[in-house]
Amino acid sequence: MTIEATGTAGRVAGAPAKTRERKQLRLRLAGVKPYLYLLPALLFLGFWIYKPLLETFQLSLYQWNLLPTSPRQFVGLDNFRNLLRLPDMGIALRNTLIYTVGIMPFSLLIPILIAISTDNIGRRAGTLYRALIFLPMIMAPVAVSSIWRWILHPTNGIANEWLHALLPLTEPIRFFTDERWAIWSITFITGWKLVGFATLIFSAALTGINKEYIEAARMDQANRLQIIWHILLPLLSPTILFMTLMSILFASEMSFAYINVLTQGGPFNATTNVYYLLWTYGFQTFNIGASSAAAVVFFLGFGLIAVVFLRLTKRLSFYDN
Repeated sequence: MTIEATGTAGRVAGAPAKTRERKQLRLRLAGVKPYLYLLPALLFLGFWIYKPLLETFQLSLYQWNLLPTSPRQFVGLDNFRNLLRLPDMGIALRNTLIYTVGIMPFSLLIPILIAISTDNIGRRAGTLYRALIFLPMIMAPVAVSSIWRWILHPTNGIANEWLHALLPLTEPIRFFTDERWAIWSITFITGWKLVGFATLIFSAALTGINKEYIEAARMDQANRLQIIWHILLPLLSPTILFMTLMSILFASEMSFAYINVLTQGGPFNATTNVYYLLWTYGFQTFNIGASSAAAVVFFLGFGLIAVVFLRLTKRLSFYDN
């Protein structure tokens, strides 16, 4: 009887211990469970983003022509030294600055004006106008390039016909083959395609502004311009700074397709930018080392700009608390 009682007491004492262990295991699994849901996305992110990034850093130290039968030759930092000595780099950086500054009116000024002027239209009309204004953004760049090539054709284009009717031009304007006009033509096309996206961003930001501020300003007899300058623009400052950063980081990337289709970087490198230069090194001259080195330099440069701009955004933005 004593032995049986002792065995029963041991089983009873061991049961709560096992229960506590199961609860602890369940708590641990519950803490790991959210990360299991994130695991597929993290694996795809690592495979498609960070793995190519690391390989780019690695290839920037080698000389290679992309052929599997050709061995890689380690050259260290020579690719970076040669890159900085190339005259094309200075031209590409200058053109990149022109593209960045040139699309600012299309990504900031014009979208803000459109968003504010159409903020009070009806729901159905608003849906229609947003669909129409966003339409250029979803069009394929190659199709857009073909349309603009026809519009800006020097002899058969609509633009030159209108200009001849309005201005006393002695010869047609060659928008894509004249180095005075080519870069501005690419900038205009890139900005035109960006207007719809930026307008939707600013329209969404306007819907989040408390309308009581506007009503209070009207009660204080503020006119439309005063309301825009003193209320709407300060409350839109986070969105304005966000779109400014987007324009700086992606102006050259968005113009790449139009450069490749319409001008191929010409005439006389007048339209080339950092992305087209990178593509030229990698897929025209097959100098994958120089292309990777250029990609690393641009990645670090734009990354530094983004970090500085994000810090400035926290200081300059005005939030409705």
